[in-house]
Amino acid sequence: MGDCVNSPLPLSTSQATPSTGTSGTSAHAGATAKRIALLAVLALAIALPSLVANASQLNYAILVLMIAQAGVAWNILGGYAGQVSLGHAAFYGIGAYTSTQLLLLFGLSPWLGMLVGGIVAVLFALAIGWPCFRLKGHYFAMATIAIAEILQIVVTNWDWLGGAVGLSLPLAEAGWWGFVFNKSKVPYYYIILALLLLTMGASWLLERSFLGYYFRAIKDEPDAARSIGIDLKRYKLIAIAASSFLTALGGSFYAQKELFIDPGSTMATSLSIKIALVAILGGVGSLGGPVIGAVILTLIDEATRAMFGGTGRGTDLIIYALLIIVVAVFYPSGVIGWWRELEKRWLEPRQTGIDRKTR
Repeated sequence: MGDCVNSPLPLSTSQATPSTGTSGTSAHAGATAKRIALLAVLALAIALPSLVANASQLNYAILVLMIAQAGVAWNILGGYAGQVSLGHAAFYGIGAYTSTQLLLLFGLSPWLGMLVGGIVAVLFALAIGWPCFRLKGHYFAMATIAIAEILQIVVTNWDWLGGAVGLSLPLAEAGWWGFVFNKSKVPYYYIILALLLLTMGASWLLERSFLGYYFRAIKDEPDAARSIGIDLKRYKLIAIAASSFLTALGGSFYAQKELFIDPGSTMATSLSIKIALVAILGGVGSLGGPVIGAVILTLIDEATRAMFGGTGRGTDLIIYALLIIVVAVFYPSGVIGWWRELEKRWLEPRQTGIDRKTR
């Protein structure tokens, strides 16, 4: 009550905030420009197959969307909740192997197998998350690496899952329900584009819900979050469940696109690092950061493959390590953070000049 009595009411809106109109108009214009840019990017993504000259270029676009989708899924746990996992390839591989085995053994549609794979990944994530969330910081990251490595070793030595040889899926054209397209890669492009948009939509909803606020509180001030009654382990488990489910969907898509899986391609530590790095490079905790990071990293992959071929195997890992060092030291907020700093430096002097003219 005392605050209400002592706080003077403004005589008028313009008198209370003399520059609100100008700054508000500028902010509205900036938001409108961003919406227009997003719509333009979405329109370009939808029209891309008709603009691409050959199948290899379209395959490059598919690879970008695949790792971007996995990066956005990782960002829920590593970006919003601040729990850096370097073992997400485990969830990716679970999605791939579950849908593949259900198809080979029971003839179940990969679409349904994809959902089952997501559920299995969630159960596995909750099982490992319960003990691992007792750890903090780099100890948690090392634990996730160890678990992913153990799972890869188990699958490599399990004949029922194809062992080190891997599993091959039926090559016959099966259409949309069978999720096999031999004549063109265009259906795969639109499926992974839809999956990326679904993952981004889920991430956006989580970020703006009460869960998003809890995740950020756990990331930034865990002790303060605990003191106000937030159950840290419970909401960390929610974060890893959502992240693992969406990551497993991407793994199932990989299996159907390549029609072959093995532990080295779906559960490798290098894949876990790449999934995390696209978000770290683009900007952790941002919705579009993993997409930007995916474009950059896929370009690096393709460039090193073209330059070095088989003799350059492992060069991409060296570049990944250098990128992590550069981002951690110079640009901890990633490309998105760097761009926002440029925007602030460019817009603030301009806005100051506009305010002076209006006074």
